[in-house]
Amino acid sequence: MDHFWAFSFAFAVGLTVAGFAGSVMEIATGAPLRLAPPFVDRRRIALSLAASLAAGPFMLFNDTLEARRHGRIGLPALSICLAIGAGWTLATGILATELAILLAGG
Repeated sequence: MDHFWAFSFAFAVGLTVAGFAGSVMEIATGAPLRLAPPFVDRRRIALSLAASLAAGPFMLFNDTLEARRHGRIGLPALSICLAIGAGWTLATGILATELAILLAGG
């Protein structure tokens, strides 16, 4: 049961990090969050990777939902993208939690 709570906590941390980063990026640019310019750019690889690491799950969710609205993907592809986004959120939460523990000296 402890593993369930640890994964739940990591998932919540991942949602928080992705939501905060995504909100800041949307406010700064005035554009909806997506895996395309101005958020992902070949000329700024390091910044694009950092943005994708932090807010990537919401970028993927937004792109997936837009593609579904326009009929470009079906329900199986939507489900796969949502599962990948959930895993990405969990991985972001685990990374953020580990960094916080490391920085706290634990």
